[in-house]
Amino acid sequence: MIARLLLPLNLCILFCWGASLVAFADVAGSLTIAGNGPELRTIDSLARAFEKSNPRAYLDVVWDANSKPIEMLKSGQAHIAVTGTEAPGLSAVPIAWDGIGVLVHLSNFTKEVTKQQVADIFSGKITLWSDVGGPETKIFVIDRPRNQNIRDAFESQLGITGKITSTAKVIGSDDQVVTTVVGTLPPLSAVAYLSLNQGLSVVSGGVPVRLLPIDKVEPEGPTVKDGRYPLRRPLLLLSRKKPDPLVEAFTQFVLSPAGQQLIAEIYIPIKEK
Repeated sequence: MIARLLLPLNLCILFCWGASLVAFADVAGSLTIAGNGPELRTIDSLARAFEKSNPRAYLDVVWDANSKPIEMLKSGQAHIAVTGTEAPGLSAVPIAWDGIGVLVHLSNFTKEVTKQQVADIFSGKITLWSDVGGPETKIFVIDRPRNQNIRDAFESQLGITGKITSTAKVIGSDDQVVTTVVGTLPPLSAVAYLSLNQGLSVVSGGVPVRLLPIDKVEPEGPTVKDGRYPLRRPLLLLSRKKPDPLVEAFTQFVLSPAGQQLIAEIYIPIKEK
């Protein structure tokens, strides 16, 4: 599926491009960027902005929840793979931070959990909310597809790679995850993980869900940025190590002030403004 979401850019960002136009003006050719996670909107905005700065460049953003971006990169189907973990033999450039939020229903009165308790919940060692100070209800675990980079980062950081309970329900998109947490009966039983930005958005939008503090740290942008929040993942651009002028130009644009400003609309920029 090729995503061509034409997102409006505000005047401030257009102004900021001025300093970047000269650096990328001579770039030409086609570039395919592959991904399967929640970063589509940001990556597509970056691609369209890069095309505006480079009229002779054409970027396709190929996005599918069931795709394998790293395999697409290795096979030559893509020039860049967007992931949250590095891969042997490939170059990895970090462009942003994203927290991983642990989502429950608003009626679940569990106050907080530790990182180890999160690992034990998702690996099936803890099966009742009452074991972590919550209601006398069995925990219903919601997992993500094995190929998605958010799952790779979540498992790796918790030390439970390949150990998520087999009874978990696997759901692809963040929107479906939220809908399932809200609609599960009893409603306070479900737990899931998702992009922190998406979680914060639905909470502020009045959806009856909440994000659990972990190790007494609130899940929010500043705590992700400074590393206090224990579940965060980098957003990486992976590419083959053989030099590619168009890949290098796009990467430079993403790391430029204009690119980082676009990233800041959703994620935590990797560079200080």
